[in-house]
Amino acid sequence: MTDPSSLPSSDPELARTLAVGRSPLGDAGQAAALSESLAIENLGIVRPKDIRDYAMVLFLDENGLGLQTTGKGAPGPVRAEFVTGKMGYRREHGGGAGQLVAKAVGLQKTRATLRVLDATAGLGQDAFVLASLGCEVALFERNPVIHALLADGLARASLNVDCAPIVARMTLKEGSSLTWLESAAPESADVIYLDPMFPHRDKSALVKKEMQVFRSVVGDDPDAEALLAAALGCATYRVVVKRPRKAPSIAGPEPATRIEGKSSRYDVYSLKALPAR
Repeated sequence: MTDPSSLPSSDPELARTLAVGRSPLGDAGQAAALSESLAIENLGIVRPKDIRDYAMVLFLDENGLGLQTTGKGAPGPVRAEFVTGKMGYRREHGGGAGQLVAKAVGLQKTRATLRVLDATAGLGQDAFVLASLGCEVALFERNPVIHALLADGLARASLNVDCAPIVARMTLKEGSSLTWLESAAPESADVIYLDPMFPHRDKSALVKKEMQVFRSVVGDDPDAEALLAAALGCATYRVVVKRPRKAPSIAGPEPATRIEGKSSRYDVYSLKALPAR
């Protein structure tokens, strides 16, 4: 499922803090495959609140794969979820046409089917919004734990009659986007989207939970400057970078424009005008 050179087993500390587990309804074959591919222990059937030897567990149950902190009182799992919850609500109420990411990518300026490369996909929420609006989206997520969550979420969404056509426009790639970008030819993607990890200040429970879990397995993205430079070298129309609203821009050229929301903003690096259709 992932580039062996980036497996968390290369980080002994992560291997000591993360295991695979499942409920009686969790897929035993999937648990075994995750344990082998990620080189982490398979605990079998277990309850996350009873686990003492690991700080986190990749847990499989009837709802799919989630990343969960262990012990009593721990919050629920973080999943890549597209069918229900926030993404399901958004899909049922316009598909995200009013989202700032859609404006930043430039969907209000063109009727063309844009080829978008999401170089830091995370749990795939922004990519799903763009795909729901007609874009063809290639997704890279180099962290193998988050990659596994994303692959599971896309697989489950592909079985849903409403989500399947959207997921069909999403292609999850292997390995590091930086490696791909640095070897790609000019104009290999219409728009390249970057959302590198950055210390978030948002205090909401959901964001806090997701960011705590993310940071524990991903950390920051120290190569954000290299990502931007490589993206500018192979995007056709624009590069879009998501940042916390008050954060500095990534070192390099100044963005052509900024689109600000309540807690985040989008730095837009325009290369040439989008086609009308």
